[in-house]
Amino acid sequence: MVPLTMKVPVPSDYVFPHGALCLGVEPVKDFDAKGADDQARDKESGKRLWQVRVLDLDPEAGKFGSPMEAKVKIASDYAPTVPEPTAPGYPPIVEFTGVTVTPYVNSQRRCTDKCRSRLAWSVRAESMSAPQSAGAASVKRSEKPAV
Repeated sequence: MVPLTMKVPVPSDYVFPHGALCLGVEPVKDFDAKGADDQARDKESGKRLWQVRVLDLDPEAGKFGSPMEAKVKIASDYAPTVPEPTAPGYPPIVEFTGVTVTPYVNSQRRCTDKCRSRLAWSVRAESMSAPQSAGAASVKRSEKPAV
């Protein structure tokens, strides 16, 4: 039997190879919930779902009309804490642990061509923290792929 969802575990730097800036944390809304508590829950653990808005620092991220902002969902009883920024006035650089990606068909795309559906990826993580080694992040950014 083929599972309805397939979570693929990947390292954090596979999803955000040049790092990511945290723009904010907000609860995921459950529009089917009735009552005062309208926050979505994780289907497996029952914990509350939070989405972390991040800005992808990959220079290729904004090309071809793709968004530079992404959302990473985290299942936790409490809101994930955003690390302190390294430079005052700028969003903090974050990395995620326990990252999984799940493919799905996004049919919400509003374009004029005949096929409106496309393959998209849902990104989830177990936790968010400041980068463990600032030197490693700067080395990754300066490396260029072999041609």
